[in-house]
Amino acid sequence: MSRIGKKPVPVPSGVTATINGRTVEVKGPKGQLSFVLNDLVLAEMTDDGIKVDPRNDSKPARSMWGMTRTMLQNLITGVSQGFEKKLDITGVGYRAQIQGNNLQLALGFSHDVLFPIPAGIDIKCPKPTEIIVSGIDKQAVGQVAANIREYRPPEPYKGKGVRYSGEFIVRKEGKKK
Repeated sequence: MSRIGKKPVPVPSGVTATINGRTVEVKGPKGQLSFVLNDLVLAEMTDDGIKVDPRNDSKPARSMWGMTRTMLQNLITGVSQGFEKKLDITGVGYRAQIQGNNLQLALGFSHDVLFPIPAGIDIKCPKPTEIIVSGIDKQAVGQVAANIREYRPPEPYKGKGVRYSGEFIVRKEGKKK
């Protein structure tokens, strides 16, 4: 039995969830999201919230059970609170700023990197060395943060680069004479 899948997904006040066949639509104060359920799971509205059950006792159905419940929980959290990823930039001369609909990154290349901000994602730069990526879709927020980090991942000798806030970089010792 899936310990995660057994719990119903609570629907807070201000959020409405509807199930139409295999599609679950969630509306909240921050926006609207939808998710198409896998054939191996069933979802139904109850007094406690959305209850997810496997169609049969097969291994693939039980595998999809907990994942589907977590995806529905992420939809509800996204439309009610939203998601946020913080990135820190470390290095001399490394900085970021918002320029129109682009994020301009100076990361030690001969040119500045222009990252177009996708629709549905909000990027802020409170400091030149800090980037905050936020939105209602957890997958999209994480992917945008990973794409920004990919331009200059932190290197192990001096720790220069773009890292997630709170990320620990294993440092290496330099050359010895």
